[in-house]
Amino acid sequence: MSAEAVSRVQTMPSTISKLTRASRARLEESEPAMTRFTGTALILALCLSADLQADDVSWLGEITVSPQSPELPEAGVIRPLPGSGVKTPEQWSVQRESLRREWFKFLGPMPDRGDLNAKVLQSEVVEGIRRELIEYDAEAGQRVQGYLLRPEKPAASLPAVVALHPTNSATIDEIAGVRGREQSMIGWKLARRGFVVFCPRCFLWQDASSYDEAVAAHREKHPRTLGMARMLFDAQRGVDMLCSLEYVDVNRIGAIGHSLGAKETLYLAAFDDRVCCGVFSEGGMGLRSTNWDAPWYLGNAIHQPEFPRNHHELLALIAPRPFLVIGGESGPGAADGERSWVLLNAARPVWDLFGQPVRLGLLNHQQGHAVPDDVFERMAEWMQVYCAER
Repeated sequence: MSAEAVSRVQTMPSTISKLTRASRARLEESEPAMTRFTGTALILALCLSADLQADDVSWLGEITVSPQSPELPEAGVIRPLPGSGVKTPEQWSVQRESLRREWFKFLGPMPDRGDLNAKVLQSEVVEGIRRELIEYDAEAGQRVQGYLLRPEKPAASLPAVVALHPTNSATIDEIAGVRGREQSMIGWKLARRGFVVFCPRCFLWQDASSYDEAVAAHREKHPRTLGMARMLFDAQRGVDMLCSLEYVDVNRIGAIGHSLGAKETLYLAAFDDRVCCGVFSEGGMGLRSTNWDAPWYLGNAIHQPEFPRNHHELLALIAPRPFLVIGGESGPGAADGERSWVLLNAARPVWDLFGQPVRLGLLNHQQGHAVPDDVFERMAEWMQVYCAER
């Protein structure tokens, strides 16, 4: 990898920069269907809206007020954050590095990320968007594929997004708009809004006939490394890909994902400071809310009564970069909702160290494990405001 490419890949954005955005309507102008507060929560949301900056989404006040006394069954160990005596962002940064080390010790090692050795396998232009199927090195000797979506004639310094696909047989084809349900074409729809988008394939579907086969191949090469560490590694390779493109602004790279893709988004935003903002849709914030114990995620260690880690720690590592959690509350497969506030609230003291407004929130659309059209509009606006216009 050239010195220039290495520099671009390793560029770290500032913790939060002043956003540039035209004034928006305040909370009272938000769509009524999306406003689900009553009583005290609504009053608090309206009060908080008065403190919103013109460069925030107008509905930030709606999603940053927790319901009273949320409950998360089998929440696991939730250690208080930040640590004793931590009262400033500078003091938190020391504890943050210690916490990162503890997480990496649990996840296990992955090799250094080298040259991508990218090769274009297919290329087409659809509705002014060039869609390229790219093959590249995940790690030395292991090729993976992903779709790159960009304007046919890209201008310089464009915002970009790593779009991480959910669990389905179409994998990158659906999220990149090749085939499948339009509702799930998150990457394609963001590309049509002006983002450069990279959609990498999860290792579970790359050259493997089953999840177990993919995990076995991973463990053969990395016996001390969890499947979630491999997913994080692959997502970081997606960021590497975007950073290697001369027309991408490396300070404006976001991450977005639904279901499995949301899990990857959480870990990517927590452990890669190149990501300036994120959207986590129905990934299951609670360790026992979905199949986090699967061998391709975190394994059975999370069932130990004294297991010390929990996902509020990852939310704290993300602070103060804008991070939106999407929940569907109930119905088949629904993984997040009011219960997820337990972990957001546990991370909130760290976010408060950075001042107001806090850009960590939960949008509970109460429509199950899906990405309804009106919810995608909110997701896209979040990326527009906190990535494209930052």
